[in-house]
Amino acid sequence: MSKTALIVGAGSGLSAALARALSKDGYSCTLAARNVDKLAALCKETGATSIACDVGRREDVERLFAQLDATGAPSVVIYNPSARARGPLVELDPAKVAQTLAITAFGGFLVGQAAAKRMLEAKSGTIVFTGASASVKGYANSAAFAMGKFALRGLAQSMARELQPQGIHVAHVVIDGGISSATRPVPADKPDSLLAPEAIAESYMHLIKQSRSAWSWEIEVRPWVERF
Repeated sequence: MSKTALIVGAGSGLSAALARALSKDGYSCTLAARNVDKLAALCKETGATSIACDVGRREDVERLFAQLDATGAPSVVIYNPSARARGPLVELDPAKVAQTLAITAFGGFLVGQAAAKRMLEAKSGTIVFTGASASVKGYANSAAFAMGKFALRGLAQSMARELQPQGIHVAHVVIDGGISSATRPVPADKPDSLLAPEAIAESYMHLIKQSRSAWSWEIEVRPWVERF
């Protein structure tokens, strides 16, 4: 496989840091998102291309990979999308909960399945799913998000056990803490309290470059001041 990467759920923050890191390492990147207009500057900076895709829609995911097939299947696929429906359990709108699960978990299945089909032919490739604190801890008033992230983690673990013996590296990253951004700067009185997206991207690159003699299926990243 050539050095090509697909970042699904691309935007600012972590996705942008990943696009920059991959591009710097020689990867040709494709960025997928529902709204690709917001990706114009990042595409210009990194040389990436963008494709519109709603990950909760099977036809959109199939169209995304069909377009990629024309230039070659990606050797690295990173799944970032998630959605939230916050509030007390008894007040949650079932339709919004269903949408949360469709984007956070079912979309991960659709993308993971499509990527695996292509990587199996090459007997190589890397698929990384982005998790959160909610992947391992269900918080009050956050049932829908926990459901989605727990499901995504289960998907990643199952895929890793099935596909890693066939040459495909599958990994799940638990991001345990908030991520800093232009709209969410690190508080002056709480230095290091947020994860830097560039630092997280370094951990993803380490996963991508791991020797198959010592693959990790899951890693956790958190600020050193964050409580477990």
